[in-house]
Amino acid sequence: MEQMNRRAESALALGKILAEHKGGDVSVLDVTGMNSWSDFFVIATVTSSAHSRGLQRHVRDSLKALDLEVRPTRRKTADGDDWTLIDLGDVVVHLMSKAARDFYDLEKLWFGARDLMKAE
Repeated sequence: MEQMNRRAESALALGKILAEHKGGDVSVLDVTGMNSWSDFFVIATVTSSAHSRGLQRHVRDSLKALDLEVRPTRRKTADGDDWTLIDLGDVVVHLMSKAARDFYDLEKLWFGARDLMKAE
């Protein structure tokens, strides 16, 4: 339980970092028990590829303090400008363009998940 609370706090801290750096409409979804690969989705809207890269840097700069690390992914193509995913194990960060966010609508897809940013 303590491990889960630490991960929830880390996910929420990442959400706040993204919001502080102008990530749009930040959500931190608690998807615990809803899938087998992650417990929290941190989702933010980005306005450009440069904005996405800046937010990625802020996420990476905060990982050690939050006791998180990037899980290497094996993919044949790089992330596009529309959606960048940072896999941190129990926490997955989604940086999405407005068009991608509207199209994939992760909050609707995971409709049973509680948004920790709104619970704050």
